[in-house]
Amino acid sequence: MLFNPRTYDPAQFDEPTRRLLRATVDWFETRGKKALLDTYIDRAWYADFLEFAAREGLFAEFLTPSSVDADKRWDTARIAELNEILGFYGLGYWYTWQVTILGLGPVWQSENEAMRARAAELLREGHVMAFGLSERTHGADIYSTDMILTPDGEGGFTATGSKYYIGNGNVAGLVSVFGRRSDVEGPEGYVFFAADSRHEAYHLVKNVVNAQMYVSEFRLEDYPVRAEDVLHTGKAAFDAALNTVNVGKFNLCTASIGICEHAMYEAVTHARNRVLYGKAVTEFPHVRRELTDAYARLVAMKLFSARAVDYFRSASPEDRRYLLFNPMTKMKVTTEGEKVIDLMWDVIAAKGFEADTYFDKAAKDIRGLPKLEGTVHVNLALILKFMGNYLFAPADYAEVPTRLDAADDEFLFRQGPARGLGAIRFHDWRIAYYRHAHLPNVARFREQADGFCTLLLKHAPSEEQQADLDFLLEIGQLFALIVYGQLVLEQAESTGLDADVLDQIFDALVRDFSAHATELHGKASTTEEQAAWALAHVRRPVADADRAAKVWAKVEALSGAYEMRP
Repeated sequence: MLFNPRTYDPAQFDEPTRRLLRATVDWFETRGKKALLDTYIDRAWYADFLEFAAREGLFAEFLTPSSVDADKRWDTARIAELNEILGFYGLGYWYTWQVTILGLGPVWQSENEAMRARAAELLREGHVMAFGLSERTHGADIYSTDMILTPDGEGGFTATGSKYYIGNGNVAGLVSVFGRRSDVEGPEGYVFFAADSRHEAYHLVKNVVNAQMYVSEFRLEDYPVRAEDVLHTGKAAFDAALNTVNVGKFNLCTASIGICEHAMYEAVTHARNRVLYGKAVTEFPHVRRELTDAYARLVAMKLFSARAVDYFRSASPEDRRYLLFNPMTKMKVTTEGEKVIDLMWDVIAAKGFEADTYFDKAAKDIRGLPKLEGTVHVNLALILKFMGNYLFAPADYAEVPTRLDAADDEFLFRQGPARGLGAIRFHDWRIAYYRHAHLPNVARFREQADGFCTLLLKHAPSEEQQADLDFLLEIGQLFALIVYGQLVLEQAESTGLDADVLDQIFDALVRDFSAHATELHGKASTTEEQAAWALAHVRRPVADADRAAKVWAKVEALSGAYEMRP
């Protein structure tokens, strides 16, 4: 189930994709662990990686839609694969790629053909891109931008203002910048335009983080924005901002997976070979439980994310289910990544601080992913918009197939207006649970899920509770678990996942539901009826020593299975 550079064979993709994915793995492995760790510790800009990517045409091949270059495609399946590989070797390498994706979003959505051609040419030349949305005072609140465009009287503008927390802002060949006109009030005044970090009116202020990546603050001073530099105006600029985040937010889940995979090889190998009190550490029952839980959670992360890819690739104006699964990958998968690292860290203890380990870097970097492209709370609030239709108003859809075909995901750049989320319909979530009802912990979790529906029907949050975000977010956590389990089950079925591993995953989900039910019980605004429901739906997972032993054998087999070349 886990990515292993020693045995990696991306046979599911076409030959050019396989070559580039293997070349990326080989570049990191040949470069070696010492260089990987030294450059991280020294906070060295990853120019050598960008030189490799430029030489191979990696970003150009993976990030150019076929509408711009018929020989290339934007293929979410292979983009997700590269996310995982780059995360496996370090967050910084993934980050420069991720920010390039964001920077390209407004361009590929634009009808400005000249700028689309310019971006494609910059990619071919090996440049990276940047996404100039957030600001120091307002964050990513696009209603409040202080990047001001003043008409120059010749059909263009001059732009003045600062952007903050902008990855690649030190070297980007193209920066997609969001601002507003000085002479137009309201949404019609929004503008997305393309800037160049090499222009004399573009002033790089500083790197705002203490890390290998460059997360810039930059300022434009009377930057000339020609008519041909404008990507979007008015409400279309607003939609382009949100739709770009829809495309880019997804990438955080597979980066988190890659980080956890590398860390797991180190953690299991260390624990298996560490002797305490005359025993291997892995002989202690609590260690086996924690590592088994970490493994099951990591497998679930992979299953959910892979299935979400299918919904992204099959999306259309009539099927926008991906807009729920997108914040789920961002919020749920990345927070699960934190749990996976913490479980392993409890086992390896002081080893997790050592400078010559990858784990030390993983433990720091895994924290960042749930906090990028919106916090966990923002994404939970977004997920809640879908809850009514998802649980209670299923619609008929053709089954979404596994999507590993070499197709261009062109719909992602014509998503349309960023509204109407509450009207999106879903297929019946119970179907996936019905198909796996023979597994004890799937059945037990289904009891909890049905109970949640009863809570909403009989003891729905009052108007006051719906205004209490602290209360409502706990409702969101319970709902998110049901969505998470559905896609895990769908992907498990299509991949033939071992039933013991799947039941172990739902062992964890039963416990998680119980934990959030307990949290709901303790909220100040929870009513007596809701509190009673919460306690009544705390469940113990179904224990099975034989199942646990079989899953543990899979975990123990990771010992020595991979170690990065020195």
